[in-house]
Amino acid sequence: MTRSVDTGVPAVAGYFTRRHVSLGLAAIVTVTVLCCLLAVAVLAWRCISGSQGPMLDLQVYAAGGNALRHGLSVYAIRTPDGLLFTYPPVAAILAVPLTLVPFAVAKVGWTVVMVCVPLAIAVWFSFRPLLARVGPLSLAAFAAVLACCALLYPLAREFSFGQVDIFLVALCLLDLAPSRPGWPRGLLIGVAAAIKLEPGVFVVYLLVTRRRRDAAVAVASFAACTALAWLVSPHDSASYWTSMIFNTRRIGGSGSAQNQSLRGMALRAFEPYRTLLAPTVVWLAVALVVAALGFAAARACWARGDDMAGIAITGLLAATLSPIAWIQHYCWLVVVLGVLIGDGRSWRRVCAAVAAGILFATTSLPTWAQDWLKGGFPLLPGRLLEDALGLSALVLMLIIYRSHRRAQEESSGAHVG
Repeated sequence: MTRSVDTGVPAVAGYFTRRHVSLGLAAIVTVTVLCCLLAVAVLAWRCISGSQGPMLDLQVYAAGGNALRHGLSVYAIRTPDGLLFTYPPVAAILAVPLTLVPFAVAKVGWTVVMVCVPLAIAVWFSFRPLLARVGPLSLAAFAAVLACCALLYPLAREFSFGQVDIFLVALCLLDLAPSRPGWPRGLLIGVAAAIKLEPGVFVVYLLVTRRRRDAAVAVASFAACTALAWLVSPHDSASYWTSMIFNTRRIGGSGSAQNQSLRGMALRAFEPYRTLLAPTVVWLAVALVVAALGFAAARACWARGDDMAGIAITGLLAATLSPIAWIQHYCWLVVVLGVLIGDGRSWRRVCAAVAAGILFATTSLPTWAQDWLKGGFPLLPGRLLEDALGLSALVLMLIIYRSHRRAQEESSGAHVG
């Protein structure tokens, strides 16, 4: 009888296969843990630095909530820094919980609940194609992107001022991004618009994309929230909707470099003749053209099956078309970057996203340019730098539209071939 000889080759091969898998898993775990630690460190730094500051806008919200609690006029009170409450009455109602705890506790809670959590929601929805592509490293990629987005200047201002803009972004995304939300689509858009009017542009987006029922839900939700506020505080509601909403002087600094809306650009272009009718006429004319082209581009993206691209364009329209668009209003940049990067296969789109991220990160070029102009910097380049973020928003709308149109054409050509 011939005796078989066990060479051990299968066992050796199995050993190296298992070792390869083990090393791969270890690398994935290591990278994931490091990225998560990075995200936690960046967010903690933002929360701590923000809560240690005065958080001026959070003071305004708290003052409005406090006035409502004690039966005072919301639109007559001032914070210790002299700031007025300028938001719809619904915002004052939602701010009442801020007055039930020490302000130091409110600041910490705000940075976590109203900035960090909404930012994570925005990143999750906006970067889904990239997260899906990296597979086992999706959590690591999510954490890394979250850390990078927290470094953007609009988000830095959310932390330091205690603002609500990224929360509104998250509400709109929760309404629009899921294929089947657990509530009537449009509900959260209406709530967001009742808190701060800018998200109301998404009603137009729903209409131009033939989602009339969803638009009706958004309008009904807005009306219901506004009616509730009217029942709670009829005097403040009447004051806001009949006079305060039209008084942009209450906000102050409309012509400063901090205002990166089309109106802010028009006011700076006509400086020192801002009080004339010309800036308003120019602003309205340009805004009409931008709105028509912007919504047409958003609808085209939606028609090509890319709703997120349409959402990103509409978010940028919300900021540029508003009479006042402080730099933190461009928190929609998180969605824009996710749409531009996509699944990361197009180097052109990745480069565009990196360039936009660098422009919007950590520095405030418009305010720098404003100071340079006071020191004798050439007028034309100085004005362009003052308007850098608003002009970049217009360019980004075009890039999103063109890049997704090109992607569709390439996909159609490959399918035909």
